Formats: sequence, structure tokens, C-alpha cells
Amino acid sequence: MAMGVLTTIFFMWGFLTCLNDILIPHLKSIFQLSYAEVMLVQFTFFGAYFLMAMPAGRLVAALGYKKGIVAGLAIAGLGAIGFWPAAGLHLYPAFLGALFVLATGITVLQVAANPYVALLGPERTSSSRLTLAQALNSLGTTLAPRFGSLLILSSVVLAPAELAKLAPAQQLVYQTQQAQAVQGPYIGLAVVLFLLAVFVWLFRLPALTEATDKGDHARHSFAEVLRHPHVLFGVLGIFFYVGAEVSIGSFMVNYLSMPDIGHMSEQQAANYVSWYWGGAMIGRFIGSALMAKFSPRRLLALFGLINALLVLTTMLSTGSVAMYSIIAIGLFNSIMFPTIFALGIERLGPMTSKASSLLIMAIVGGAIVPYVQGVLADHIGLQHAFFLPLLCYLYIVFYGISGSRIRSTPASDLSGNKQA
Repeated sequence: MAMGVLTTIFFMWGFLTCLNDILIPHLKSIFQLSYAEVMLVQFTFFGAYFLMAMPAGRLVAALGYKKGIVAGLAIAGLGAIGFWPAAGLHLYPAFLGALFVLATGITVLQVAANPYVALLGPERTSSSRLTLAQALNSLGTTLAPRFGSLLILSSVVLAPAELAKLAPAQQLVYQTQQAQAVQGPYIGLAVVLFLLAVFVWLFRLPALTEATDKGDHARHSFAEVLRHPHVLFGVLGIFFYVGAEVSIGSFMVNYLSMPDIGHMSEQQAANYVSWYWGGAMIGRFIGSALMAKFSPRRLLALFGLINALLVLTTMLSTGSVAMYSIIAIGLFNSIMFPTIFALGIERLGPMTSKASSLLIMAIVGGAIVPYVQGVLADHIGLQHAFFLPLLCYLYIVFYGISGSRIRSTPASDLSGNKQA
């Protein structure tokens, strides 16, 4: 029952995160932004993970996993409400502010829910269990682009020259229509988030306090946690994986719209983004079963290598080959986040919640990598800029082969108690 409740939460934050991929081309057209400027959406959203992960960790340590999840849902709901005034004012910075609050709520959810799912059973199947929960996260990311394309990208966006030709009254009507395209969906999401918070509050979940700061009698510091190499390499693994995944998803609508790649409208391209995230969902259901039988480390290295080859393929080709090779990356992204996360908190005992905060901080890769790729795309072209995700996937190959190996003290020694 606890897993059932948690998978609903995973679905919701996946939906909210992927909706950014639809918000990006909408805001780029409305505000006439460059690639680097519009990537401030992801920079703001994923930057919140870096800034708020440690405060979120302290909040979860104080409240416990259940109340931490409720707090995360409520904060995310407030962020979604912020889209109403942002769209009404027609101000890009106001959108970024609402996104930051929304992402803060999701940060709290990530810090609480990821380790909680990993701990809800035997350690040897934690990767499989977390991958299964992340499959429902991928269901959210699969549905979000279709939802967004119908409600956000369905309205016609006018170029500045076309807008200038309209009478003041017509311009006001146009801006109101563009605002409503964003306001309605996000207000609906806010209502759902608040209802979920109430539902979780009323539901009885196991406490698992032994894996939080309350169970850490030795009071280990974050620096001590990072002395475990599999944690340090895991933090970098999350940084590069999320950076690559978000970069590809963020640029996909614009990439598939290019004449020599997909030659389609932005609304049509948004439907293909669903294939990208849908592949991740299918891969997670399959991966959850595979990791119950095969080594998670070997599967992670294999999937990282396949994705590196797919990125190289899309960079060196055009048309259908370039188009479908980049979409296929989603299938092999599937197991990466939950596997890196589960391996990063392996055998840490009461230090688990601190390691979780550090791993969630690393999601800032989703802020930095897409922005850097945006700068590169403005200078060398979008297709060539994909060499940055290529490097990220090569690091994941290293983490699967070597970086994730346990080189530190067993969890039984981490509590500060001596063993016979």
C-alpha cells in the first residue's frame, strides 16, 4: 500500500518536470528568446535542486518521510498557483519565480520519496523497486507533452512584426489568450497537488526513522558522507545523467522541427517528445524485472554505452535516422536515475538521508548542462551541440563499471557501534 501511494507521487512530479519541455518552446516564441535565454527555464527549475536540497534534507529529517512528502506537495502546489499571476502579467521573470517555488516542492519530494522507496524492502532489490516507482514517474513524463501540446502549444504565436500590426485592443485579447493557455493547466495541477497532500496526510505510512538523521547518533557530516567514493561518484553520475536527459528533452521540439531532421510543426514535434519519455517508462518496467536477476552495475554501463552511440548517430545523420535515434535514447535512459541513486545510498545506514540530499543536489545538472548546450547551440548549431550529452553518457559507463563499487565501511559500522 505504501508503494502504491508513493508511485502516485512519482507520477505527479514526473508530469510537472516534463511539462517544462512544452513550456520552453511556448515561452521562446512569446518572448522571442534565444536558446540560451529560454534555457533559464531549466536553469531555474533544476537550480532549485542545488539550492534547496540541503534545506529539504533538514526539513525531512525534522518532519520524517511522511510529513516531508506532504510539505513537498503543498510547496509545489503554491508554485503552480504562481503561474496565474505570471501569465497575467506577461513577465518572463515571473514565470521563472513560479518555477523556482514549484521546483522547491519537488526537491523536498525527491529527498523524501527516493530513499523511502529504496528502503521499503530488502537492500538487494532496492534498485529494482526504485526503478519500478520511477516507471510511474515516466508515465507522467509521457503524458505531459501530449497534455501540454493540446492546451499550451495549440494557440498560434505571432511574431513581433505581426503583433505590432494589431490594434491595442487586439493585442490585449491576444496576450490574454496566451496567458490563459498556461494559467488553466497549472491551476488544475495545483488543485491536484493539494488534494494529494491531504491524501498522504491521512494515509498511514511506515516511519523508517532509523535511516534518517534521527537514527544517526554519531552525527556524521556531509563531508564524511562524501568520503565514501561510491557516493561522490554517484553525485557526479546524477549530475551528468539528469543534465543529458533534460538537455535532450528540452531541445527535442526545436530539434525535430528543423528542416533537415523532422521538418514538422512544434505541436507535432511535442507528440514525439512523448515517445522519448514513453520509452523511459517502458524501459523502467523492463529494467525493474531485469535488475531482479542481473547486476544493476553492468546494466547501467551497458545502457550508458548504447545511449552514447545513439547520440553519436543523431549527430552524424539527418532525416529519419537522426530523428529516431534521439527518440530511442529515452528507452535506455530508463534505469539510469534509480540505479545511480540506489547504488549511491547503498550500505549507508543512518547516513542515508544525508546522501539522499547530496544526490538530489546533483540534479542541478539539469540546470547547467542544458544551459551550456544552449550557448553551444547558438554558436555551433543545435545538432553539433549534442556532443555534451555524449560526454555525460560516457561518464555513466564509468560509474557502472567502476565508480559505483563499494570501497567503504559496511553500513553496520556507520552507526558508530563497534562490532565483535
